[in-house]
Amino acid sequence: MKKLLTLSLALAATSAFANTDNTLQLEDVFQLEYASQPTIHPDGGYTVFVRNYMDIMSDRRLGNLWRVDNKGELRPLTGGTANDHSPTWSPDGKTLAFVSNRTGANQIHLYWTDTRDHAPVTRLTGNPSSLTWSPDGKWLAFTMFTPSSKAPPVNLPGKPKGAEWAEPARYIDKDNYRFDGSGYAPDGYTQIYVIPASGGTPRQLTHDEFNHGGQLTWTGDSENIIFSANRRDDAFEQPNNSELYQVALADSSVKQLTDRNGPDRSPQVSPDGKKLAWLGYDDNYKSYQLTHLYVMDLDGKGSPKLMTTKLDYSVSDVKWSDDSRGLYFSYDKEGKGNIAYQSLSGSRRVLTDAMGGLSYTRPYSGGSFDVSKNGDLVFTMANAYRPADLMLQTSKIKRKLTNLNEDALAHKELGRVEEIWYDSSHDDYKIQGWIAYPPNFDPTKKYPLILEIHGGPHTAYAGSFAAEIQLMAAKGYVVLYTNPRGSTSYGEKFAQEIHHNYPSQDYTDLMDGVDAVIEKGFIDEERLYVTGGSGGGVLTAWIVGHTDRFAGAVVAKPVINWYSFVLTADMYNYFTKYWFPGLPWENQEHYMKYSPISYVGNVKTPTMLLTGESDYRTPISESEQYYQALKLAGVETAMVRIPDAPHGIAGRPSNLMAKVAYILHWFEEHK
Repeated sequence: MKKLLTLSLALAATSAFANTDNTLQLEDVFQLEYASQPTIHPDGGYTVFVRNYMDIMSDRRLGNLWRVDNKGELRPLTGGTANDHSPTWSPDGKTLAFVSNRTGANQIHLYWTDTRDHAPVTRLTGNPSSLTWSPDGKWLAFTMFTPSSKAPPVNLPGKPKGAEWAEPARYIDKDNYRFDGSGYAPDGYTQIYVIPASGGTPRQLTHDEFNHGGQLTWTGDSENIIFSANRRDDAFEQPNNSELYQVALADSSVKQLTDRNGPDRSPQVSPDGKKLAWLGYDDNYKSYQLTHLYVMDLDGKGSPKLMTTKLDYSVSDVKWSDDSRGLYFSYDKEGKGNIAYQSLSGSRRVLTDAMGGLSYTRPYSGGSFDVSKNGDLVFTMANAYRPADLMLQTSKIKRKLTNLNEDALAHKELGRVEEIWYDSSHDDYKIQGWIAYPPNFDPTKKYPLILEIHGGPHTAYAGSFAAEIQLMAAKGYVVLYTNPRGSTSYGEKFAQEIHHNYPSQDYTDLMDGVDAVIEKGFIDEERLYVTGGSGGGVLTAWIVGHTDRFAGAVVAKPVINWYSFVLTADMYNYFTKYWFPGLPWENQEHYMKYSPISYVGNVKTPTMLLTGESDYRTPISESEQYYQALKLAGVETAMVRIPDAPHGIAGRPSNLMAKVAYILHWFEEHK
């Protein structure tokens, strides 16, 4: 195929391989729902959560607030075409604060349990986040980007009244000047604000020229707010070196609480107001480092205590027990979302390994949970055949609270998902993966195989529902997805195997997975295909530069040239410091050794590129380089450009459809 494909052609072409049976279809993406952000009422009797859905008219994921009691009875709190999120209860449980765009812009709203009314209580000009109630219930704290005016250094003279000149030039001198998903950064910083719980005029607490974002927590006396920030003058050179601070409600004075080389973030004050928990690590400038849990006394006596010395997995989402004698937190282990309880005395027990399900497009790990005052858990549940539902777990029962997709999926024939483990041929590692089989799979027949590779590279797939995987299986493909070395949830050493060494033996792990599936006897070895996005796009391009065993490849949002990548990506100060041994012009041989562009002369596989045009994480210039290099090398290629799409292409449902449609089109063209 020698011409550039267009989005409309690909969507029209889906009819060429459309099924008439009852399998998952592209348009079914708009029927999917999932639960997120569970927030248990203080009395423990019910949970409020975000019920996410895909709005076909606006082509957006939206969400309303629903409540579900402990027996599974569902009831809406809000409705309409809006995006409601970030629900958080007042200490007395009488009022729920949340953020919504239902008035046309994101504002803080309150819901009152006695009247069941809800209304906006702010008129903000920015987007509020990190809503947090003060312990006395009188204040709501939040963060918001606060612009600052900066006159351009040049003003053109002589413009007549009514003249239509070109848009003025944009002058940029800031260090990080654009960010994936939000575009070119305006002048200003994220600051902390408070408003009375009854609504009113927000008061700005922080004013310095630093970003004061992330999670907020109040001291027990409701007089200070603790936050994380990188307030160093050399923050650009030390992008990971944040500390914990507190700002006083009375006079906005700021006090530093921690001081070490490394990130300190996600602070949580204990219910009794005596202790502070947070996440962080001592920075060794590795591409992956374990995130640990720390606790210290807020009175300043004693040293911080590391609580997770013997846990070889990164901690997240910390919540105190109501008696302040321990903490709940989550971590991923071997592709499963664990929730654990850690006592301050040091003992730890795992409560469940079933959390997950939030990434409905691809099977990434990750979920959310909340815990009641008596220790009952409500969490998003991982399920290979459904996006996230809510699960209640107490000391006596486990109960699934929601079944949000039975109407959309119960009558569908989905591909069976099987977990596998296989040996790496490079060393003694065992590699975990999953196989998705076509519906009505017959082991006596031969099937084409798609190797689908996750991004990151420091992240992990899980046994969760994934629309993209199921859509591929529905078209008759066996789909293999694995966690090669570099993936998280298998310990720090496994993840650090690719430090300054990526791609490398992760390629071997992937090829060993393909061989392990072929050995099962039902794969057509003439129809092997490979695709992946972001870090998976890097590995896909690396694969076709090192083997010609695949009949076709789709390289999605890749890095092709590490030298050009670090000079065009949004987080360039981070990548050069943590992913590489130094600056590119001082380490050119290293950068090019690991760049797929260096091996383009070996490529024989028909290879398509697919990237969003507004991607600032792996800019589309990377795809353009590879497309033109493949053309010069005489390799069959095409480039798909998704208009206005950032790195997260599937953020709009139609783009998810287009991505899968183009991948399947390319593979069908190369049988």
